Amino acid sequence: MNRSKIVAVITGALSLLLAIGYLLLVQLLDFRGEMLPAPMGF
Repeated sequence: MNRSKIVAVITGALSLLLAIGYLLLVQLLDFRGEMLPAPMGF
């Protein structure tokens, strides 16, 4: 394997890890339920 191929594989793996992490974060935030606005009164 030459250097450019190794860099491409590492970049692709990092991209997949970021995508999976993002999807897990969105699912976690979505699992918490609906978002309610902050109370306006004191």
